[in-house]
Amino acid sequence: MSGPAELDAAGVHDPALRAAYAACRELNAVHGRTYFLATRLLPPERRPAIHALYGFARHADEIVDDLGDGRPVADRAAELEALSGQLETALGGGPATHPVLAAVADTALRYGIDRRHFADFLASMRMDTHVTGYPTYDDLARYVHGSAAVIGLQVLPVLGTVVPRAEAEPPAAALGVAFQLTNFLRDVGEDLDRGRVYLPADELAAFGVDRELLVWCRRTRRPDPRVRRALAHLVARTHGVYRRAQPGIAMLEPVSRACVASAFTLYRGILDEVRDAGYHVLHRRVSVPNRRRAAVALSGLVRVLGARTRRGNGR
Repeated sequence: MSGPAELDAAGVHDPALRAAYAACRELNAVHGRTYFLATRLLPPERRPAIHALYGFARHADEIVDDLGDGRPVADRAAELEALSGQLETALGGGPATHPVLAAVADTALRYGIDRRHFADFLASMRMDTHVTGYPTYDDLARYVHGSAAVIGLQVLPVLGTVVPRAEAEPPAAALGVAFQLTNFLRDVGEDLDRGRVYLPADELAAFGVDRELLVWCRRTRRPDPRVRRALAHLVARTHGVYRRAQPGIAMLEPVSRACVASAFTLYRGILDEVRDAGYHVLHRRVSVPNRRRAAVALSGLVRVLGARTRRGNGR
């Protein structure tokens, strides 16, 4: 089902709001291939909300990550503060100054998403304007709570649960964290180019790794056994976060499980690609092969059809 048909199913009829949701959908389609593919497995009426949440997160992230525009850090910080104020106004029913704000405010109202999740997210985005490394995993966890755990909490009302929401929140937050940690391991080279390291410095040091060695491996494209061992350790830790998140899939409404299960499988598969590359990933960005993505999507589609059939039969 196409974007306009999804908006019809979701009951979004105002032309300006439809355009806002369409802009978010385009951001998801262009920048979030795995998320977009997984979202296609949701019932059509729920997809625009996921696009809106992704679109807002992407919009904020681009403020702090688009380093090619030459803006000073102070300007980025000021832009984030302005975005925070504009979001607060939109969430309160006021005018939205950007399409993603209109869409995400509408989604938050429709699904009763706690405003604190947006505040926590923007707090982590502010960290990206001045924090370039994390001494310990606990330090990193404070950043990841706002940048990732709250994303899981934001989407949970859209997905729906078959248990009290409070019971489903810990695994939902853990899944957001697992996805983010996977991104850090996949994108460590690109993050270095931005002057950031999203890996705990003390745990790297335990394997004889520091920022200078990572930069050297990135520049020379030469592997180093110390880096390999450190990344293997961090991959193993991330697999543990996936294990904590996995029980949450069964807590979701049946029509939402295939979406999350597919994203779970594809993102966890990135860790396998990192391993299969011998952890020599600082000079390139690994990804799940298209044939694997297609197989997961097909499997998800089968589960979706089964869930919708059962729902239609009242089971």
